Amino acid sequence: MQVKKTDIPGVLLITPDVFYDDRGYFFEYYNRKKFQEATGLQVDFVQDNLAQSNRGVLRGLHFQTGKYAQAKLVSVLKGKVLDVIVDLRKDSPAFGRYFSVVLDDRQKQQLFIPRGFAHAYLCLEDDTLFYYKVDNYYHKESERGIIYNDPDIAIDWPYDLSKVDLSEKDKKLPYLKDIMNQL
Repeated sequence: MQVKKTDIPGVLLITPDVFYDDRGYFFEYYNRKKFQEATGLQVDFVQDNLAQSNRGVLRGLHFQTGKYAQAKLVSVLKGKVLDVIVDLRKDSPAFGRYFSVVLDDRQKQQLFIPRGFAHAYLCLEDDTLFYYKVDNYYHKESERGIIYNDPDIAIDWPYDLSKVDLSEKDKKLPYLKDIMNQL
């Protein structure tokens, strides 16, 4: 497993060791001991989530607040996404900045997202399976979000945003500047 630090503190891009032969491939998606040794982190993942979406579906930017904040280990089992996170840690030198990476089923990379980030992904292929582990349970009352096209964040989405498929809830999310007191 190779672990690469990103330009946002605490955010890691992980490339697993994949073993190929004429029958296909094998890799350990997650091994607690190897994850801890490679990252220096001790994360207790408590829930796994799986979402299926088609090309053009954008989910997010979502996060949970306070003691219900979640660290995530995200990947794509099938298909391709642009994965985007926004640093919401007020004491971070990267506060308000975003990081994005293309994740797909071919490279099999994973993104580790610490607590304190808003998260979104845009599906770039039909029938994409997005899989992620979290270190805290879902808590509806602590769920928050930021609109995907917030001009202060200025995410570079590689898609015609007039054709993006959003949930009704995500269409009504506020700008970051309007929820600063909730962070």
